[in-house]
Order: sequence, then structure tokens, then C-alpha cells
Amino acid sequence: MNRLLARRPLRARLALITSAAVALVALGVLAAAYVVIRYELVRQLDLQLKQQAGIIAQQSHDVRSGVLYDQCAYLAAPACAQVVPADPAAPGQRGLALPVTGATRRVAAGTLGAHYSDITHHGHPMRMLTAPIPGEKGRALQVAARSDTVDQGVRQAGGYLAAVGGVGVLLAAGLGYLASRTSLRPVTRIAATAERIAATRDPAHRIELPRYEKRGARRQDEITRLATSFNTMLGELEEAVAAQRRLVADASHELRTPLTALRTNAELLARADRLTAAQRDRAAGALGRQLREVTGMVNDLIELARDEEPQPLVEQVRLDLLTERCAAEARGHWPGTPFTADVTEATVPGVPARLARLLSNLLDNAAKFSPTGAMVEVRLARAEGGIDLTVRDHGPGIAAEDLPYVFDRFYRSRQARALPGSGLGLAMARQIARAHGAELTAERAETGGARFRLRFPHQGEQKTSR
Repeated sequence: MNRLLARRPLRARLALITSAAVALVALGVLAAAYVVIRYELVRQLDLQLKQQAGIIAQQSHDVRSGVLYDQCAYLAAPACAQVVPADPAAPGQRGLALPVTGATRRVAAGTLGAHYSDITHHGHPMRMLTAPIPGEKGRALQVAARSDTVDQGVRQAGGYLAAVGGVGVLLAAGLGYLASRTSLRPVTRIAATAERIAATRDPAHRIELPRYEKRGARRQDEITRLATSFNTMLGELEEAVAAQRRLVADASHELRTPLTALRTNAELLARADRLTAAQRDRAAGALGRQLREVTGMVNDLIELARDEEPQPLVEQVRLDLLTERCAAEARGHWPGTPFTADVTEATVPGVPARLARLLSNLLDNAAKFSPTGAMVEVRLARAEGGIDLTVRDHGPGIAAEDLPYVFDRFYRSRQARALPGSGLGLAMARQIARAHGAELTAERAETGGARFRLRFPHQGEQKTSR
């Protein structure tokens, strides 16, 4: 049975199991009803026999033995009644109408109580009561009545119940199929949507949910929730695919210019015999700068492609010491820009090299937009809800239209287009921050310039991205 069910579709299995369960319950109820009806009809006949036996017993004190009534061919009760002595040799027992057994003699002798039995007399089914006569010993009274009406009533009830049972089984099958079809409709949509996505390779498809399934209590249905979650997953997949396509398109666009310059300089150096020494030096220098630029961009793209931190490298990092070290390195890279660091001792879990890359990107970005001699202020302090590290410059600040996009890959504002860089530094900084469970935001400083705020939650709340 299990092997047979396993070969069937889920909808057929669910319909079959549901229908079988409902049918079994319905048939069980009908069988119980049949037993109760039969019991009640027989009990009513037994009560009639008992009443008749009481009446006849009061009227048969003078009859020692023999037949009292013999109307077995008629339906009127009592149809048959006779008195049977305990002694089989007692006179008056010739032509007894009802069957006499050893149990009948024991009832007459007082060694056995009254009992009912089913007999056939003159070709008719009958119900017989054998009971002792009250106040007398040695005689038993037998009263019998035809049970045709009872048997007919039981048969009619059985027929009606069987018909109801058949209709119930068919109804259970229909309801089981309807229930399975309704319950599995979202699963069918999920399968159809998955097949469309596999055929078209387009994650923009969604599972269409009827309006009533989108409302309050209906959304608590497990399969509907599965369909909703599947739609959410498709949305995330579509966003990831779109982001990947944008990354490839942006990288192709950004690499086209330096690669073209590299090819030009390489072709120029190939004709080095036609160049002067100064021209060769300029071409070689330009080629080296462009190679470093392309190498840096490729390395940044590789870093951006990694969306998590290696867990074996995570350790407790003294953020204050790391900040001071990065600020000192920035002073060497940007000698015309003073850096100040006001730090408080703080420890966070993370990968030291990646956090250093994050801070270096923020400091380089601040120095790039700061006028010569303008100060870059770095501050690390404990705040309500976590640890705040801010990097502020005194440059032109971030324009309102640029503020939502400063962390996008390859995004460069109008002020930054003339400056060196690939537009990946801040995108990488935010990715590293998120991988460490921190939040990186940008804002305009009150008195001019830009402020970048890196907030680490309390260590008990912080989770490094996996």
C-alpha cells in the first residue's frame, strides 16, 4: 500500500487519504447507528413479550401444562404461549407448539433464569421468552411472537444506512479531492513559477496569490505562507541577479578606459626605437600607473564579490589601537592633510585586516575631498546602544542629490569625477561594516564637510555575517 501510494502524485495521495479518513468515520457512525436501531427494535419486542408473559402468568394458574395460545400464523401478539413442566414425563405435554429444550426444563425447575431465544415456527421467524411462573415451582411459561416486523425494520434501516453510507463515501471522495486541490493550489503555482523561471531564466516571475489568500488569517495558512516566502526569495534573487548584472556592466565600463590606455601605452612602447628617452620614460610611467590602477580595481572587485568574513580569522580587535594605526598610515599617504584621533578604548569582534581596510578607505576618502591643510577628525567613543567611530572632513560635503548613492559601486559625484579613484572604496567600506554587524552611514556635517559614522552594536548584540 505504501509503495502504491508513493507512486501517486501528492494531490492524489492527499485526496485518497482524506477521503478514506472521512469515509471510515462515516461508515463507523452508520454501523453504530445500525447496531443501535437493531438493539432498540429487538428490545421493544422483548418488552412486549415480557408484558404478555406477566399477563398470561396471572391467567394460567390452573393449567398444569400444555398450549395456551397457538396463533403462530398471525402477526398479532401473543401468537404462541404454553406452559412446560420441569418433569418431561408429566401429563399434558402432547402437541406442544413451541420447542422445548433442556434449558426450558431447567427454567421450570428454577435452576436457570428467564432468557430470550430466536426460533423458527411454521416457517416464520419468532422471538421467544422462556420464564418461570411467579409463585410456582416446577413450571415454565414460554411466550413467542413473530419477529417479521422487527427483521423487516432492521433490513430497511440497514438498506437506508447503506445508501447513506454510499452517498457519504462518494461525498467524502469529492470533498477529499476538493480539499487536496484547494490546499495544494499554492504548491501548483510554486511548481509552475519554478518551471517558468527555469525555462526563461528570468527571476522576475512571481506566484500569483488570490486576494482572499493575502488577507489576515488566510496568510497564517502554512502553504500560503510558503508561497509568500517563495515570492520573497524570488525578489531577493531578482535583486541579486540585477546587482550582479550591474556590477558586471559597471566594471566593464570602468575597465574600458584604463585598458584602452594600457593598450595605447603598450603599443607606444612597442615602437620604443622611434621614441626619445624622455618619451619612453613617460610612457613607461603611465603604463605602470595604469597597471596599478587596474590591479587595484580588480582587487577591489574581488573584495566586493566576497560577502562574508572568514570565521576562523575573527578575533577580538582593539578598535582604538587599530584606529590610531590607520590614522598614522594616512598621515604618511596624505602629508598635506592633518589627521587627529580622539579614541576611547573599545574592543569588537572582527577580522583586523578587513577593519583596517574599512578605516583606510574612510580616511582616504576624507583626505581626497579635504582642501590642503584642512583637518580630518577621527573620533571613537562609546554611545548609547553601541560604539561610534566617526570620520569627518572639512571639504565641500555631500550634495543632497548624491547622499543616497555615495555607497553605490562605481558611483562618483560631479566633484569626484576629476579625482583619482574607482568609486569602489565606500561600497567596500559599507560591505565590510555589514559583514561585521556594524552600520555605516553618511551625513552632512553641521558646519560643512562630510561625516561618516560607523556604529558597532554592543558585543552581546553583534553578529559577524556568515
